[in-house]
Amino acid sequence: MESIRINLFSDTQTQPPPGMRQAMAEAEVGDEQHLLDPSVNRLCEEVAARLGKDKAMFLPSGTMCNQIALAVHCASGDEIIADRTAHIVNSEAAGSAVVAGAAIRALNGERGIFQPADVEASLRAGRALEPRSRLVVVEQTSNGGGGSIWPLATLVGVAEVARGHGLALHMDGARLLNAAVASGTAACDFADPVDSVWLDLSKGLGCPVGAVLAGSDAFIREAWRWKHRLGGAMRQAGILAAAGSWALAHHVDRLAEDHDNARSFAQRIGSIEGVTILNPEVETNLVFFDVAGTGQSSKDVTARLRERGVWIGANGPTRMRAVTHLGVGKPAVDEAGELLSELLAP
Repeated sequence: MESIRINLFSDTQTQPPPGMRQAMAEAEVGDEQHLLDPSVNRLCEEVAARLGKDKAMFLPSGTMCNQIALAVHCASGDEIIADRTAHIVNSEAAGSAVVAGAAIRALNGERGIFQPADVEASLRAGRALEPRSRLVVVEQTSNGGGGSIWPLATLVGVAEVARGHGLALHMDGARLLNAAVASGTAACDFADPVDSVWLDLSKGLGCPVGAVLAGSDAFIREAWRWKHRLGGAMRQAGILAAAGSWALAHHVDRLAEDHDNARSFAQRIGSIEGVTILNPEVETNLVFFDVAGTGQSSKDVTARLRERGVWIGANGPTRMRAVTHLGVGKPAVDEAGELLSELLAP
């Protein structure tokens, strides 16, 4: 079996550390479907408080958070406004069409971030032959935008346009805490302009599974109905929720290390002849780069790296993505950079 020593494929590749595993083993549990699991209830209260929302709900994945939010906000035939790079556009198997019955109008933002004027220009006139503009979705950070951070002022501006036209605003918060740590802006400030938001546990926070969706009392009440429809009830889920509480207490501030390691990695491989860093800003923990100038394909480079125990994903014919996280320290990141330099040497 292939052995991966340095895993930079995604921050979903993290492994729960001993302290987290201990918290999971000792978790007090109950039936979360009936609100009787104290560990789940505690996690939901913690996330709701951190995001400044009334209530929160524990779910198996961020994709389920997104799909439930879209279904709550939209009716069949409605239209969702999102950036063309958004996760709901490219990585959720057209779930918006299947679950919510809604179409998506994709905007061409810059590094995954669009402006209030872009939303204004995309709104439908309300004619019967058109879909109804109903929801705006933002992704913090923007994965397809290279881990870019939505500025708070831009979020507020988008929210003002949306609400001024009767639209709701949802935040895909897959890496919201990365944005908060990197920018120095509190997560609750980023979450304040939006109607619904979720926090991922299984990326930078290092949990084995899970995400938490938050919003108003009314939103979460309706979200519970969709949770049951989609099979999201998890019974004695406190074993998983305890990992989330532990991570919120121990893994948030350390996200800054991942950002530093990503910048260091980008600086190292950016000096390789034929390699182009596609997101030279490297605001958080993602590094996108192109190897076209080396005359090699990303598929071949990935395969050769894996032979040496390093996994960096191919993101296109010559495009690649490296993601730093708590499972890969600076020495390992440096080693990966040196190996890539060696393999791509003319």
